[in-house]
Amino acid sequence: MRRRLLLLTAATTALVLTALLVPLTLLTRGHAADRATAEATARAQWVAHAIGPALASAAERPTAEQTVAGVNGDGLPRTSLVLGDGSVVGPGGGRGAGAKAGPDGGVSDAIRLARTGRAFTYEPSTGGRQVLVPVHGAADGTAVVQVTLTERQLYAGTLTSWLVLAGIGVGLVLLGLLLADRLGARLVGATRGLARTADRLAAGDLTARAVPDGPPELRLVAGELNRLAGRIDELLRAERENARENAADLAHRLRTPVAALRLDAESLRDAREARRIAGDVAALERSVDDVIRRARLPLRGAARADLAAVARERGAFWRPLAEDQGRVLSVDAVGLGRPPHHTPHRGAEAAPVPVPVPPDELSAALDALIGNVLDHTPHGTAFRITVEATAEGHAQLTVADDGPGFPDGYPEAAARGTSGGGSTGLGIDIARRTAEDAGGSFAITGGPTRVTLTFPLAETPSGTPAPTPLRKTPLAEKPSAPPEPTG
Repeated sequence: MRRRLLLLTAATTALVLTALLVPLTLLTRGHAADRATAEATARAQWVAHAIGPALASAAERPTAEQTVAGVNGDGLPRTSLVLGDGSVVGPGGGRGAGAKAGPDGGVSDAIRLARTGRAFTYEPSTGGRQVLVPVHGAADGTAVVQVTLTERQLYAGTLTSWLVLAGIGVGLVLLGLLLADRLGARLVGATRGLARTADRLAAGDLTARAVPDGPPELRLVAGELNRLAGRIDELLRAERENARENAADLAHRLRTPVAALRLDAESLRDAREARRIAGDVAALERSVDDVIRRARLPLRGAARADLAAVARERGAFWRPLAEDQGRVLSVDAVGLGRPPHHTPHRGAEAAPVPVPVPPDELSAALDALIGNVLDHTPHGTAFRITVEATAEGHAQLTVADDGPGFPDGYPEAAARGTSGGGSTGLGIDIARRTAEDAGGSFAITGGPTRVTLTFPLAETPSGTPAPTPLRKTPLAEKPSAPPEPTG
């Protein structure tokens, strides 16, 4: 747009200046010719007046010749005197170039016309201009003063005037281009601002608003774009509220059948079977309670969690079961700004790693990954939980094990509902969705298995995430866990 505005302005200005300057150049050329002709006429009249008395007698003729010689010089118009007998005093032959010669000594028609008493100007065929003024009272007839102007003398100063006009034209074009560039920069800047706001809205940043700038039309577009963003935000909030209410209603409806299951389990005659089913029902009740609690939480955008703290807490929760299976579980959750594999000394406070994910969702994702390791790797296989903050402003949560990896023909391990070990196949998908919903990424490699969740680092007004309670209940997909450790 900016380039096109410059081209349009340059073309328009050039056309206007051409229509204006061409007549001016012709006018300056004619003015220069008129000025030179007027000066030559004045010179001829002065010479005629000065030598008129001297030509009255033949004895004064040398005086007339001296007067004619005095008015000639380098760069001056050529002045000559044609006497009545046809002789010429001064430079030139006194004939107009290309003029017809008359019968009286080859005198031109212009000279004969001037001898009749008429002073006039004419342009010879060879170019230039001649001024003829008669001198009356000569002893041998009427003499004629002839002043000849060359093309260069006739149009002297024209080139300078043209250069001045051209400079003015170039200056006007540059001034027009400068004004068009400033106008184009303002228009383009306002348009790019609208485009940046639209890109942020398309990326999911509903807080993006356009600054009304530029001409009235662009300010109107900015206002409508802000109204659209506000309307989208309202609709999304309403949809989320509706989804939360529906989830809460569904969870409340599940309470009655869950309570019936618990009563049926308590009425079983086999005490061992009753305890087992009662434990499953208790886990289902905790899941239903967790759904209700999460449905009543505020929108996800304001949630924050300390990734390092969650990793340490879930590692401590799963460590007893890992030890029962003969596994070595290591947790390397360094604080923000600490080098990897750094262990703070006793009593030191670990720096938080805040990420924009609710603590319970982060715990659920990590539980799913740990549960997959415990379910699908042989007993005695060691695994590690690592938290690192990268220089690009991201935090990485990695769960890696020393097992054989995924079986052959199982490339879609992260696909929802796909499993290579007989499970539901939802655990890895839960972890993937947790990372991607927060604006991060998910990566998985096999043989040995390494799952990495990448989250953007979050910021809080105080610079550290707010302390929030962590969920202690693993997902329903993991195996039966021992009682939660106390203290």
